[in-house]
Amino acid sequence: MNTATAEEFDLVVVGGGPSGTTLATLVAQGGHRVLLLEKERFPRYQIGESLLPATVHGIGKLLGVTEELEKAGFTRKLGGTFRWGTNPEPWTFTFAISPKLAGPTSHAYQVERMKFDKILLDNARRVGVEVREECSVNDITKDGDRVTGLRYTAADGAVREVAAKFVADASGNRSRIYKNVGGKRVYSKFFQNVALFGYFEGGKRLSAPRSGNIFSAAFDDGWFWYIPLTEKLTSVGAVVARERADQIQGDPEKALLKLVDRCPEIRDLLSEATRVTEGPYGEIRVRKDYSYCGTEFWSPGMMLVGDAACFVDPVFSSGVHLATYSGLLAARSVNSVLAGEIDEERSFAEFEKRYRREYALFYEFLVGFYDMHHDEQSYFWQAKKVTNTGSASAEAFVELVGGAASGDSSLVGMRLERSAGELAAAVDSVSAQARRDGEQNAPLFKSAIVGEVMQESARVQARAALGDALSDEKPLFEGGLVPSGDGISWAVPVS
Repeated sequence: MNTATAEEFDLVVVGGGPSGTTLATLVAQGGHRVLLLEKERFPRYQIGESLLPATVHGIGKLLGVTEELEKAGFTRKLGGTFRWGTNPEPWTFTFAISPKLAGPTSHAYQVERMKFDKILLDNARRVGVEVREECSVNDITKDGDRVTGLRYTAADGAVREVAAKFVADASGNRSRIYKNVGGKRVYSKFFQNVALFGYFEGGKRLSAPRSGNIFSAAFDDGWFWYIPLTEKLTSVGAVVARERADQIQGDPEKALLKLVDRCPEIRDLLSEATRVTEGPYGEIRVRKDYSYCGTEFWSPGMMLVGDAACFVDPVFSSGVHLATYSGLLAARSVNSVLAGEIDEERSFAEFEKRYRREYALFYEFLVGFYDMHHDEQSYFWQAKKVTNTGSASAEAFVELVGGAASGDSSLVGMRLERSAGELAAAVDSVSAQARRDGEQNAPLFKSAIVGEVMQESARVQARAALGDALSDEKPLFEGGLVPSGDGISWAVPVS
């Protein structure tokens, strides 16, 4: 690289999706110079439309977008509803039963990714990230074993060079540069699935308060997702095992409708709907081989975040959660190294250990969840086993699928309540939600643990209101690090 002609940045991020914008924004907030290169022009289509509370209230709070997300008019998601396992009737989980997610943080959103991703990208610009769209990265540059920058083709066709202290690959599963960290992608032998999906208008909704929930229904050939994006628009997808992929050959619309007809619950919800056939939602799309994990997540000067590093089966909508969480973890490492506070090896070892742990929690739980010979209580117990938590099994399940199982205080909106009045409102919100869901016969609210959970919810919210929720966070690993007070760097724990 000719450093005399190359621009210089502290961090260059390749990809403007949720992982890239999270990383770029939090490093810019740390006072560093950041460039983000995106190959497309936003808004652009993307799948992965069901968010988790940890993304909305935890990382969204750090990014400064929670109010904007609330004003965007996205469908509120209070939990999820499943026709899954041996229970012949649909069963529902609700985020509000977890003390980590209680009160104002007990919901997420169903989002049109074209709108959601643009909110995050525009926010990155506002905090000082240099964003350049329609830029395609050609290759990275090295000095010995260390990545020192990259070359890219700009929107005007010119090839340009950038020098950087760090390069982050956030360009997704089709990344052209991820191999530069070394290692390889290992595809899951268990989740060898194919997804076929499209969009419908006029689909039915579940009864309130579950009308905004994602509905997942298992059937003989696999399972369906049913995501209410707006009052009229619904995302519908079928996931089938590779050995049954012959059922989605030929005309994709006929294949999808044939699968719909084989799943009674989805067939009923779509009985009065029509498929969208124009615009960005007019195409029937296929995704396959989407469960994988890299053997390396970083090397000197470079890191992988989001789908460039790993992805797991989407039944619990973990894609955007893993993407934004990896962006947060990487940002902490970059900020710590650039500030001269913690060396690169230790900072990025923490990044990789936490990222792999979060991925592994979802992966291990999902392997058990695909066993249809159990009921929901068995799945709750499996979540408790996988997360190794002291929480009750139903709480453990909700915390895992809500993105809060890591125990990372930045993910659970712990700093939202700042006054006694707001605290009281939070506790009232929890109680009111419990009553509403109880009236709808939500199975989880029949449990004897709910009263105790609500009391603990109030205590958690009280600690947050008093500002001491972060004081006792422990490292996840022996000799590991903890989040800094502002959440965007690492700190050495006080012994």
